Amino acid sequence: MAYLLMFVILLHLITLAMLFIATMEKSWWVWDGLENSDLWYNCRFDNFTGTWLCSSTKETEWLQAVQVLMIVSVVFSSVSFLVFLGQLFTMSKGGLFYFTGLCQVFAGLTALSAALIYTLHHKEILQDSRELTSGHFGYCFILTWVCVPLLLCSGIIYLHLRKKKK
Repeated sequence: MAYLLMFVILLHLITLAMLFIATMEKSWWVWDGLENSDLWYNCRFDNFTGTWLCSSTKETEWLQAVQVLMIVSVVFSSVSFLVFLGQLFTMSKGGLFYFTGLCQVFAGLTALSAALIYTLHHKEILQDSRELTSGHFGYCFILTWVCVPLLLCSGIIYLHLRKKKK
């Protein structure tokens, strides 16, 4: 039982870290390694100074939807983890972690929605950027897609997890 508990906590922390990185890092769309775009900024690498020059992205409805959904996903997963820790110490023996599981499932569904919106509407989101045919999805976008099944599996595990009776 202790191994299962450690596995669930580790899985939760890994998915939470991946969600946070996917939301905050600068690589949802990449052009030839010298320019990229994320949910907040468009950045270009300046070879002369060796630094990244960033400007705010143009706000579109689709981009705002992706931003909100990713933030809500991080919030759901964070709340889920805090509630789980609280339930470990306050829940009666034999109790189920329903609220924790539902929060994780909702985090997975909101991340899924954000990734789907970005997948289907990246042309509208990146409309003022460079030519899209020379670019590709970045690692933060892929990280979001990896998080979705992990969050959903974690939520299902929490829904079936029962506090051990002694």
